[in-house]
Amino acid sequence: MSYNKAPSITAETINPKVKLFNYEPCGEIVMHAERLQQKLDENPGSLPFQEVKLPPALSVDILRLTSLCEHLDFVQQITHCNLGNPQVLGQRPVTFFREVLSLCDNPTLLDKDETRALFSPCAIRRARRILNSLPGKDTGGYTDSRGIKNLRQAVADGICARDGFPSKRDDIFLTDGASSAVNLMMQILIRSHEDGILCPLPEYPLYSGSIILHGGTMVPYNLTEDCGWGLEIFEVKRCLEEARSAGLTVRAMVVINPGNPTGQVLSITNQEEIVEFCRKEGLVILADEVYQENVYSENKKFHSFKKVARSLGYDETDLSIVSFHSVSMGYYGECGRRGGYMEMTGFPADVKDQIYKVASLTICPNIAGQILISLAMDPPKLGDESFELFEDEKEKIHSSFLKRAKTLEKAFSSLEGVSCNTFEGALYFFPRFHLPLGAIRAAESEGVSPDTFYAHRLLDATGIAVVPGSGFHQASGTTHIRCTILPHEGKIAAMIPRFRAFHEAFMKEFRGSEPRMTDFRR
Repeated sequence: MSYNKAPSITAETINPKVKLFNYEPCGEIVMHAERLQQKLDENPGSLPFQEVKLPPALSVDILRLTSLCEHLDFVQQITHCNLGNPQVLGQRPVTFFREVLSLCDNPTLLDKDETRALFSPCAIRRARRILNSLPGKDTGGYTDSRGIKNLRQAVADGICARDGFPSKRDDIFLTDGASSAVNLMMQILIRSHEDGILCPLPEYPLYSGSIILHGGTMVPYNLTEDCGWGLEIFEVKRCLEEARSAGLTVRAMVVINPGNPTGQVLSITNQEEIVEFCRKEGLVILADEVYQENVYSENKKFHSFKKVARSLGYDETDLSIVSFHSVSMGYYGECGRRGGYMEMTGFPADVKDQIYKVASLTICPNIAGQILISLAMDPPKLGDESFELFEDEKEKIHSSFLKRAKTLEKAFSSLEGVSCNTFEGALYFFPRFHLPLGAIRAAESEGVSPDTFYAHRLLDATGIAVVPGSGFHQASGTTHIRCTILPHEGKIAAMIPRFRAFHEAFMKEFRGSEPRMTDFRR
């Protein structure tokens, strides 16, 4: 009896859309970093880099005190500056969040005397309240595909308190992080390749990837690096007109605020221009607002796009807005819990019914994520027993982020041929590198982009993993990297000398006798 011996599926026979996009934050550089870490685990000392390991009781300032060098140890490990993954890089969870989550997952603890000594009274009260709202009063069951009703109400109340404008529970879909919400909206908006979505460049590749997978067309608009990665509305208008002239129906505009990978915070004026533009052109605003708690500039504040629209006097009949938020970033850092929401305003009831149907295909978002996003939007208040500890933990995380950002900004700005915009928000730097012509030619000879060439060399020499800017669709002819501020203060202080030594050696090696490019900056 004969049978077909050919593989049932090959790289040639998978969905061709899968092969059209890349996701560099988890791409080749990261896979290479994992290979290097495995090599170090199996053969310590086999790679040419090491960093100072600080004992827990010693502060980062010890790095400057050579008389205490006998207290220092050295360790070989990869420094992951490639991904926004706070707790893996040392950020501690917020106590109140974990107390409530633990009690919800272990409800029998609520009846034990020891619990009152181990958990704060307000965490106990909150856990009881959440459990009473769950199906079967347990975290193991399915829920409504939009999320638990009372938790959606908590999110809506938190949005109202933040913005000063009403938010309705039925406009809230709880989701497995913001990414699943973005994919859900792309499924709803994109009908064919003739549907376009306006996206910023540089962009977070979730957007280009999801647009491609769902069969749409990305319509890029450029952010202006020389203006602090600002958005110029005439540029967006130009891109929209070109797309329409090419026969595309542009359905929506993606705005990432604060920016990823660029770290800018939009001004109110910019946001008002976007609202007016999208209202006039009939575009849905897809507002990625997951870094709303990560604003560091004294002159900037986060304002949601819904708040801006309502402040201009526009209601749900004037404009459709989808806002995405997540517990992965901010001061929460609960990436692996996959908690998030989208608030949808300006959508007819029959459209919401269809979105509900699509959401039902995955049955429901995970309950731990639902609980956490409700806690993030409804944290302890003044007078609650956990309030002081909560505020203290939040402030320490925020102030540490700011210190790390200032340290990295100073370091990048001091490197030859590197320009770095002032850090305003989110968790990333996106510095521009003006590399010698010799490095560009060497990259071409290896068939890679200059930023990828630089990032690979940096990783091999120092153990520092960053993401090439080409993974975010940087402007043609430019070279960037994305570097997160998330490694703890001691790790950043330890990695900067390695980074600087590598960069100096790299520039010296490839500069040679060739003339420098004319746009070198210091």
